[in-house]
Amino acid sequence: VQLQASGGGLVQPGESLRLSCAGSGRIFSINGMGWYRQAPGKERELVALSTGSIRRYAASVEGRFTISRDSKGLLSLQMNSLKPEDTAVYYCYAVAGDQTYWGQGTQVTVSS
Repeated sequence: VQLQASGGGLVQPGESLRLSCAGSGRIFSINGMGWYRQAPGKERELVALSTGSIRRYAASVEGRFTISRDSKGLLSLQMNSLKPEDTAVYYCYAVAGDQTYWGQGTQVTVSS
């Protein structure tokens, strides 16, 4: 499984961004996908996950971020009402069997 993340950028507080993560290879073997983020000087944290019909979000993004996934392996993260504290490198991941695959990070910067 290979993952390619895109969609990061620089936005002002209150604006929106949509991240995408395109999967290729043995995507039929994927049983879970999600997003982590890592801010400078902080540990990587789970932002959102999608497993079957289950969606889970970090408390800090609940109600502002929406994770979605289609049958072709495209994972999206719609991020609304962005805050400066959302600034981080965002990484998508996929779980297939006992393997976890990672996409390259995409930078999200929220600043006025």
